[in-house]
Amino acid sequence: MNIKSFLISSVVGGIVYFLLGWLFYGILFSDIYPSNGEENLLFVFLGCLVYAVFLSFVFLKWANISTLISGAKAGGIIAFFTSISTNLFLMSNKVMAPENFMIDVAIMIVCGAIVGGIIAFIIGKTKATS
Repeated sequence: MNIKSFLISSVVGGIVYFLLGWLFYGILFSDIYPSNGEENLLFVFLGCLVYAVFLSFVFLKWANISTLISGAKAGGIIAFFTSISTNLFLMSNKVMAPENFMIDVAIMIVCGAIVGGIIAFIIGKTKATS
């Protein structure tokens, strides 16, 4: 595995994912997960970083995904399944209202596609220069 591609795509992907979360959940759809003022942004960022590391690993090690379009498709598909799973768990604990389920899934698919596309694009560019 190309370590340079892995590290750069993971860090950039984590930052982009964090910023997309801020845009969607902090500004556009803040009623889905209302803030109580006690969120730990370090843990939020670490969660975003872990997701980006996961996508980078899968794209580099198993799937050989290195274009914007293929990364967006794979990122959207992975986000679809992970968001359905996560939201079912959240609904079981009454953390999420049922009426927000599909909105959150749609947000996660969009974020996953954007982050997946960026990660794959970076992998493609950094692999070519290695």
